[in-house]
Amino acid sequence: MPAPEKADPKIKLRDVPHKPGVYLMRDRFHRVIYVGKARDLRKRVSQYFMPSRAMRADIKTRALLDAIWDFEWHLAGSEPEALLLEGRLIKEFRPRYNVSFRDDKRFLMVKVDMADEWPRFRLSRFKKDDQARYFGPFAHSGALRQTMAFMRKKFGILTFGRGTPSARELKSSTYQVPMKLADISAAQYRERIDSACEFLAGQSKELLQNLEDEMKKAATALDFERAAEMRNMLDDLRKTTKPMARYNRDQRHRLGVTSTINPVADLAALGEELSLGGPPRRMECFDISNISTTHIVASMVCFVHGKPANQLYRRFRIRTVKGQDDFASMAEVVRRRYARVLREIADCRSQISDLPHGGADSAIDLSVSQESPREIARRITQLGEIRNPNSEISNLPDLVIVDGGKGQLSSACRELQRLGLHDLPIIGLAKEFEEIHRPGHPAPLILPHESGALKMLQRIRDEAHRFANGYHQLLMKRRIAESLLDDCPGVSDPRKKLLLQKFGSVARLRRASVEDIAATEGISRKLAEQIATFLAERAEKIPPSS
Repeated sequence: MPAPEKADPKIKLRDVPHKPGVYLMRDRFHRVIYVGKARDLRKRVSQYFMPSRAMRADIKTRALLDAIWDFEWHLAGSEPEALLLEGRLIKEFRPRYNVSFRDDKRFLMVKVDMADEWPRFRLSRFKKDDQARYFGPFAHSGALRQTMAFMRKKFGILTFGRGTPSARELKSSTYQVPMKLADISAAQYRERIDSACEFLAGQSKELLQNLEDEMKKAATALDFERAAEMRNMLDDLRKTTKPMARYNRDQRHRLGVTSTINPVADLAALGEELSLGGPPRRMECFDISNISTTHIVASMVCFVHGKPANQLYRRFRIRTVKGQDDFASMAEVVRRRYARVLREIADCRSQISDLPHGGADSAIDLSVSQESPREIARRITQLGEIRNPNSEISNLPDLVIVDGGKGQLSSACRELQRLGLHDLPIIGLAKEFEEIHRPGHPAPLILPHESGALKMLQRIRDEAHRFANGYHQLLMKRRIAESLLDDCPGVSDPRKKLLLQKFGSVARLRRASVEDIAATEGISRKLAEQIATFLAERAEKIPPSS
């Protein structure tokens, strides 16, 4: 069986995000030869394909770099999750270039055997089918041991050892919460066990908040030693009780996350946090890419029921804005997007006798109807009499998201108001601190990092950013290719424009015959031969294009 074609790392790296996760390096036989983790996947993986890396590497690393034929990557919710996933994959594939995690040592878990009369919390590295309750695995063993010590004092539960409490344990003040073990029954002790299990399972927000309040009080009282102790304790507790993703592998050996992403729950949480009156079925997110003033572009991505609807994505080239002006660019793209939708609403109104007529522009001039565009679109959708199945009229979103802060949000809101879309829900998501800006609210809304609502917004925002950057890179490649014609003798700007209009790109012009080039208006046979020869000599400088 022939080896698969070697992947172009530069092309694949464009899709690798700046997020934590794991990466797998494969050889020409598709065998996994190395597994690694990273806080920033794009930066880490790109280092393997830098020429300077091979020059400075030792013999083993150079052998690894030479053997890499392809790679794949998988996201994790955090760096500790990436560490857990890395260990699991190394144990599964046993890559030849990995050293750590190849033994049988596993991450720690906490085991509670509820069949015991006096259950204890014990550390374990293996999960057995023994009907006991297990928590973990935990990436931070030190934080886990500190958490166990905290639980002993906070809940008065037994840790380590086996069997009923010893005479020393019965008298110990460590387990006096609020009564010593000697003064309670096994049934009362189980109530402590239930509370401790809820805490270890992550249901600990109230307790953690109380500890944080104590830390602030200690700092206010200038008891900095106590405040530092409480801070370290909080850090350990959060590492231990933070929910971890669980990963499974399907038949094609691809990874899937089973617990961190739940679109239904995340949408419900988002609708509640933003007071939308329900989960937003359809969301549209806008992002501006202006890495340089040469090409300023924008993207609009759409999520339906919390999942990307790729066929509804749109991309824009900014036409009216000079220079790098995110506010004006955002205003233009929002205006163009929803003016088009409103025109389609107007067209469809003229097709359905049940609705008031007003011409092609009546949807934008709301003075001819008391119904808002959202209400009209909803009625048209319910009637089901749309002639064009690809129409956009029913696609007014339940939530509009702009990538940016107050400035971008204000620009977008002004355009929506001019179009008559006063009641269209819209927010701005500022990336630096993940602040959610809302019209009419001076203070931003800040959601917890583990919030499903925030994760949903981050997913659609990151997708819009990826789509915009991809379009920007595409235009830059085309411009680099087109600029080669400026050096071609005999090709003036008008002739260059005619050639690009006919063939679409320099790459296609290079593949054309001399006869096809000469058939272009204003291009002689002799000039066509010169153009073909020039492009053949400069072929290596032309980026690949479709």
